Parts: sequence; structure tokens; C-alpha cells
Amino acid sequence: MSGSILLTVIVFLFSAIVCVPIAKRLGLSSVLGYLIAGILIGPYVLGVIGEEGESIMHFAEFGVVMMLFLVGLEIEPKDFWSMRKTILGMGGIQVFGTMALTFLVLYLLGVSWIVAIVAAMAIALSSTAIALQSIKEKGLMNTTFGTSSFSILLFQDIIVIFMLGALPLICSCGEDAYAEGHTATNILDTMPLGLQTVAIILSMIAIVVAGRYIFIPILRVVASTGVRELLVAASLFIVFGLAYLMEMVGLSPALGAFLGGVVLATSEYKHELESTIDPFKGLLLGLFFMSVGASINFIVIGDNPMMIIGLVIGVILIKAIVLYIVGVLFKLKIDQRLLLTFSLAQVGEFAFVLLSFAFTLQMIDSLQLDILLVVTALTMALSPILGMINERLLLPKIGTKESEQKSSDTIDKKHKVILVGFGHFGSTIGRFLRGNGVEATILDQDSNRVDLLRKLGFEVYYGDATRMDLLESAGIAEADILICAIDNPDVTLNLVKKIKDKYPQLKLMVRANNRYDAYDLLNSGINHVYRESLETSVKLACDVLCHIGFDTSIIKSQGEKFIKADEDSLRRLSSKSLNEEAYIFKAREEIAMQEALLSEDLKKKPN
Repeated sequence: MSGSILLTVIVFLFSAIVCVPIAKRLGLSSVLGYLIAGILIGPYVLGVIGEEGESIMHFAEFGVVMMLFLVGLEIEPKDFWSMRKTILGMGGIQVFGTMALTFLVLYLLGVSWIVAIVAAMAIALSSTAIALQSIKEKGLMNTTFGTSSFSILLFQDIIVIFMLGALPLICSCGEDAYAEGHTATNILDTMPLGLQTVAIILSMIAIVVAGRYIFIPILRVVASTGVRELLVAASLFIVFGLAYLMEMVGLSPALGAFLGGVVLATSEYKHELESTIDPFKGLLLGLFFMSVGASINFIVIGDNPMMIIGLVIGVILIKAIVLYIVGVLFKLKIDQRLLLTFSLAQVGEFAFVLLSFAFTLQMIDSLQLDILLVVTALTMALSPILGMINERLLLPKIGTKESEQKSSDTIDKKHKVILVGFGHFGSTIGRFLRGNGVEATILDQDSNRVDLLRKLGFEVYYGDATRMDLLESAGIAEADILICAIDNPDVTLNLVKKIKDKYPQLKLMVRANNRYDAYDLLNSGINHVYRESLETSVKLACDVLCHIGFDTSIIKSQGEKFIKADEDSLRRLSSKSLNEEAYIFKAREEIAMQEALLSEDLKKKPN
């Protein structure tokens, strides 16, 4: 069966189609569904995928390469510089703290110092794929927990380069043992171990330099042809070419893809590539998680059950302790600390890269490699379950309870207006309402922001507003209006549907990030939808016309009419939004009507 790549593709896709919906229906994450699917089709359960695991590794490698290319593509130097304190502070403490504690525990247990260092490096890394996927699914990217997690993960993604460079240097202590009976399989093998670290670091620098002066100019030449598919093909050629060259050198192809993504992130083609590859991102991540599930070696678990259980529990505890301390040091609230602790307590995908490289250097033997890989895979598989335990058992009792106890006397005021989400958009609404003497019950999921806003004089309450019990405690049954200013369209749509079903008399006034989010809300029966960029963009256009000599009062009137016409057009187009051909035809008609209306109105105005 493993000889047919097409059949393997069918097996992977079918198992995902079956297992992921079941996991979601049971209230579990999609990541856990993919992991279960991989375990079931793997060589140690149903055996649908052959035991030699060759096809699994091909799929896993492709999934990891593409996943890390996308991760690298999201990294920008300006973001790193603006977040340098949290990246270096939180990331540095987490990585080196975890390494030190892990090394100490393993060394005291009698593990050799070289094996202990390798294991400590691998365990210090968390899963960027699992953590970011979960954070984005829950709409927590803009919270203190979200930015803290991203900072730590970004530091890990960068420090792994130096870890890979350090391994040959550490291994040089056992150079004689390494050389004995070893045949060269790549360029690094032909070099003395002491020079391998220098060669690895120089290869990283060479990729970055080549990216700026060779790869991006090539993309510009290809882009000048005007063929979009050719641009994507050229970009993927660069990525897979780098991956292949890294493999020839003796490093992980996934690391080459990651660096390729980082290089292209600074180019003008970043967003074009993201928009083109984004539809495949979720599937590729799923492919990786299924490969992780299928690679869990149950024979090793059966031969060493107590050791594996002890290692898995020990790894999670060590990481959790360090992460919690990081949260305390950087003054995160208790709920943010718990989210950070449970989200990053697993070992990550870069551990596979690091451990495999250490094995090629003969720093660890095959049994140690298998055990560490099983521990890595199991911690990743347990991560969604731990997150669910935190969300359903700990946070409702600790996070929300703490906030309610602090302000239980004011939450009973039962204001007629409830404002959900107090970021940049929501805070503008809140300030304007209060300036006009209207008080609102304000809910926000970022407890650090809640604490700051309370100090600034706002009555803001911590809590996940998608929980109906919290909304009821905030007085939704007696309220007249609920304003939803959340910046995640999926969370917003889910929330307003639940509220509309249970409280149909409540007037919902909802923020939409763009026109297409507005279509979804309108088609769900929400009448009061507000696109956050409409008025601002029209105001800018009006200012441009005024600057080039148009009458200010006339243009102001034209701007108001354009907004009104566009709002009316939005409602007419919402019913066509799911049919591309009908939508395009109707949209062209609407645009022509708006332009004709403004043109005729302008002609009526006196010069």
C-alpha cells in the first residue's frame, strides 16, 4: 500500500474527513482530531500506513517544510524590533530556564551530559504550529497572552538556528568516537566537527544575503511577466531549492524552508504569497499533525511504559513551571499566566529536526532517539486536552471569578448598553458614549488591558463574552443594546448567532472588519452592521478632493451621500455574495449607480 502515493493521499484525506468533524462535535480541537486520525491509520494501530513509515515521513517532511515556510513568511524585522523586549526577555527566560532545569534533572538521574544537553535543547522548544493555530482559532492573538506566546515562539524559532550550530561543537568532545566507522553522507560530514558550527552559521548568513541580492531580484523579473502562477512557482522553487540545499549540507530541509520564508517576508511579494498559499495552510498543518500521530511508536511505549509516562509528565511539569514563572515575572494576570502555561507546555516540531541532527552526529543512539520522539509526539497530542482542561475547569473558577469578585458591586448596575471588546475600535465607542453621559457595561477578554483601563477610570470587566453565563451576569436580559466590537470575525459571528437565538428582542450593533464580514452578518439576520474602515476611507478621499480645490461643504455632503449609498448597496449585494458571477454583475451595476448619483448631484451644485 505504501508503494502507491495516490492511495496514501486518499487514506490521509479520508481519515481527516472522518476524525476531525467527530472531534469538533465532541468539543475538541481540530488539532486533536488530526492527531487521532494519524494514530488510527499509523503502523501501530490499524496499520493502514506501512510500518516502515516511509510514506509517513515523506508527508510529514512536506507538511513541516510548507508549515515552517509560512511561519517564516509571517516574521518581519520591524515586528521583531518593536517586540524586542518581550521576545528576548520572555523567550530568553523560557528557553534557557527550561534548558537549565531539564539538564539538571536528567544529569541527576544519571543521563550522560551530552544526551542531557540534546534533550534539554529539544524540550525547551514548543510547538509553533499547535500554539498559533489554537490562539488564532480562539481569537486571542491580540490579547496579552497572544502577544506573549508569539514572542516566546518567535524567540524559539530563531534560537533553534544557533542550537543546530552548537551541536557539532558540543559533539567535538567525542570526535574520535564519531569518526570511527562513519561514512560521509553530506558536506558537513567531510569537515572536522569543530568547523561544522562555523559552516552552519555561515550557511544561514549566505541564505539571508542571497535572498536580498539574488532571490528577490529574480522574483521581480518573474513578476514583470504579469503571470501570477509563475510568481508563485518561482517562490516555491526558491523555498524547495533552499530546503534541498540544506539537506545536502546536512541540515534539516525544514530549517531551509523557514529561512526562505524569513527572506521573502521582507519582499514586496509577502502578501501575494500569503494570500495564495493561505487556503492550503490549514490542510498542511493537519497533514503534519496526522504524521505526528502516525509516528508515535507504541512498541517503544509498550517496552518502556513507566519511563515514557514519567518523562511525559516530567517534561510538561518542567515547561509549565518555567512558563508560569515567566508570566509572574512579566506581571501577567492569573488567567493569562494559565493560558500561557497550558498552551506552550508541549515539545515542538523543531525538536524532530534537532533530535534527528543529533542522531546523525551520533550524540544519541537509536533507542534514545525513539524515546525522545515518542515523548515529543505525546506531549503534542496531549496539548489540546490540557488546553481544554484549563478552559473548562480552571479559567471559569480562577480567571473570571477573580474579576467578578473585584467589581461585584458595579456589575449589578445592569446598564442598558453592553459593549463587548474594548480594543482600539471598542474604546472609541466607549469614550464617545461616556462623553455623552451614557454608561455601558464593558467586557473584554484581555485581563491586563482590563486592569489598565480600570486605572484609567473605565468600568471594564474581564471575561469571555462568548460564554452566555457571563453575559447573563452582566445583565443581558435587561439590556436594550449589545455592541460587539470584537476584531475576530469568526468569534463575532458565533457570538451574535447565539445571542440572536436566545435574546431576539435585544438590538445588536456589530463591528465588521470588512465588506465580506458584513455580508456574513447581514445574511445571519444582523441589521446593524458597521464596517470599521468605511467612514475613515471616505473621509480621506474627501480630504484629497478638498486639497485639490473642491468646495469643502459640497464634498462633505457628497461623502455623506456616498456612505449612505454604499450602505444601501451593501444590503442589496449581501444576498448575491455567495454566487460569484451574480455578485460581480450586481456589484458593477451598483458601482455605476453610485458614480452616476454623485456625478449628477455635483452638476446641480453651484460653482
